[in-house]
Amino acid sequence: MRIIGHRGARGEAPENTLGGFQYIHDLGIRAVEFDVRQLKDNELIIMHDDNFLRTTGTDQALYDLNSHQLEAYNQAHIWMEWKNFEVTPTLQQSLKIMQDFEHIEVEVKAVATMAEAEKLVLELQKQLHGFEQTAVITSFDLKIHQALKQQYSIFKRGLLVEDDIKHKAIEQAIELGCCQIGWMNQLATDEMIQATQQAHLQISVWTVNNVERAKHLQSLGIDGLITDFPKMMLEQL
Repeated sequence: MRIIGHRGARGEAPENTLGGFQYIHDLGIRAVEFDVRQLKDNELIIMHDDNFLRTTGTDQALYDLNSHQLEAYNQAHIWMEWKNFEVTPTLQQSLKIMQDFEHIEVEVKAVATMAEAEKLVLELQKQLHGFEQTAVITSFDLKIHQALKQQYSIFKRGLLVEDDIKHKAIEQAIELGCCQIGWMNQLATDEMIQATQQAHLQISVWTVNNVERAKHLQSLGIDGLITDFPKMMLEQL
């Protein structure tokens, strides 16, 4: 079972930042999950929310900005002991740290229209050139998956599941050409994990921060454990 840092290592370092990605790299972990959005100037950036309030303390809508206006916002704002100012990183900046990573889960956040989905995934595939063996593009948004399928993407894809739709999720993943399901931890029952494995789909489970739960999932043979505390899991598993 692979330990995958959630948004870098959001329980141990500022989430979705270059500092956070370097942190897990320095731990020796070579698997990461992070979130991608596209700004109005088409730049792909790494950020979970569409507003800066939670992570920087400033109430500012992300999509009102272009990539040149990100430098004012410190993504390490709530980390009192973190020494560095962490600017919202671009995908290209982040990938430089991940050159030797073995597994990269690129979660594409939901978009409003099919046209936005098509534009985003076209740029995403360009920027992920060279990561074809390690990257898995994941999303809850079916428009993202449909756009990738229409473009005959060579990248592996994973369906993220947070609604309790049980076996329908497996059917959807297969229909969309996915090789993986990312189950929310609360939905990852022994039965659904077994059913997913029987469908020959890989499994990541998110977000797992309890060591005993992690050990149980490990015993079931899941492929990836997405955790906020990768250092702790590395030491305990």
